[in-house]
Amino acid sequence: MSADNVKLEDDLNAAVTALLVDLPIKAASFIVTIYGDVVEPRGGVVWIGNLIETCKSVGITETLVRTAVSRLVTAGQLAGEREGRRSYYRLTDAAQAEFAEAASLFYGPEPVVRWQFILINGPAPEEIMQGLERDGFARLGPRLAMGTHPAPPLPGRVVVFDAQLATENGALREFAEEAWNLTRFADAYSEFTVRFGSFSQQVGDCVALSPFDCLIARLLLVHQYRLIMLREPHLPKSALPANWPGEEARRLFADLYSLLSKRADSYVGRRFVNETGKLQEATPASQNRLDRLKSR
Repeated sequence: MSADNVKLEDDLNAAVTALLVDLPIKAASFIVTIYGDVVEPRGGVVWIGNLIETCKSVGITETLVRTAVSRLVTAGQLAGEREGRRSYYRLTDAAQAEFAEAASLFYGPEPVVRWQFILINGPAPEEIMQGLERDGFARLGPRLAMGTHPAPPLPGRVVVFDAQLATENGALREFAEEAWNLTRFADAYSEFTVRFGSFSQQVGDCVALSPFDCLIARLLLVHQYRLIMLREPHLPKSALPANWPGEEARRLFADLYSLLSKRADSYVGRRFVNETGKLQEATPASQNRLDRLKSR
């Protein structure tokens, strides 16, 4: 690695560094972001050295990267491969499908609302209930949950009911606020908008940012947006408070992602590798994301 590249990775632009202030980042979660943003649309395989270099820029050590990768392998999301002295990790088929589904949520149109009730039978329902809550469902009782999208894979002892909304009035908004505690999601979206809105104003059209800066900024953008989007319930507008901050956050995400991507992807094409060589700077899948963001 050249001295210029070492300096590039050690000295992020001050505007990118400011994004990291008071932003705790867990290694496994950030690695998932790297795979989802960079690796999944380019075949799903990457050299662990790329993960180590990228994570270093946000304060994650090599030891933490290797530990997190090992845990992701144990969890069935990654599988290891060796070519000579290098280790590569690919998304498993299950993780590839999961990541592609998440990408459609981030880069596609707003999801269609499909109301569902989940009834949990049998002993010890709490573990299943907590998993549903993490997936954006509301707890209506010890054994009953409600959501606006198809439930994730669940044990056979649950019963799933499809439902249809028959009335839309102020009562729906009151119910949604209580059932999902929408204030916490509103606060998260507002914080996201403040953090990345300030960054957007600082960097303008990004001419002052290096390709590596653009990649790290885009990864942080996706990482924070993902942590909210995968947990919030995606309610219809009639159930949301007036001036819902999620709409502004969605526009900011689309604009900033599009702005950063040309230079970010150029860095990926130069430096990221899999077992056969360099990753492509752009693929039909990565271009499709940009096209869908622009059409929103």
